[in-house]
Amino acid sequence: METRTVSGPVRQIPNVLTLLRFAAIPLFAWLLFQDRTGPSWPAGIVFGLAALTDQLDGYLARRWRVESQFGKVADPLADRLMIDTAVALLVVFDRLPWVALVILLRDLILLGGTRLFVARDYEFKVSRLGKIATWGLYASIGCVLVTSEGTVWPVVCFWINLALAVAAAGQYLLGARLQRTSL
Repeated sequence: METRTVSGPVRQIPNVLTLLRFAAIPLFAWLLFQDRTGPSWPAGIVFGLAALTDQLDGYLARRWRVESQFGKVADPLADRLMIDTAVALLVVFDRLPWVALVILLRDLILLGGTRLFVARDYEFKVSRLGKIATWGLYASIGCVLVTSEGTVWPVVCFWINLALAVAAAGQYLLGARLQRTSL
């Protein structure tokens, strides 16, 4: 991939996309409330667009060499909040079983772990497994959103991707622990 630098307001596009993802969360929730038993194509479309902005903002930041500290924190936070909101609402609406809320626990552990290890100079970098898990969660949750209640295959896909997300969290925490012990 050829990289190039940009100047002026264009440099802010990746961060604006991240902020739009934050802003999409209440719209997504409102749309899902309208079609809580599913399928909810409007909520699914907003959720899908959020997933696309996740990929696009990172791609543009790297390509244009405008990665920022704000983006490094806000981008994964926007993803976690969008995915966690979707899972929580789908559990409330009986579209996912309550055990799916383990994703919230995973994210709280990662949030706490990040604060703890960053204070000790460990820099979390998104792993390939973490990227695959996030994309898999976006895809499988999107499929749950746009299929009828009781459709099994998107829920099976969700469980597979949730397992990948938990494995990625373990990978991050193990990496931080190994780095800490080697210092």
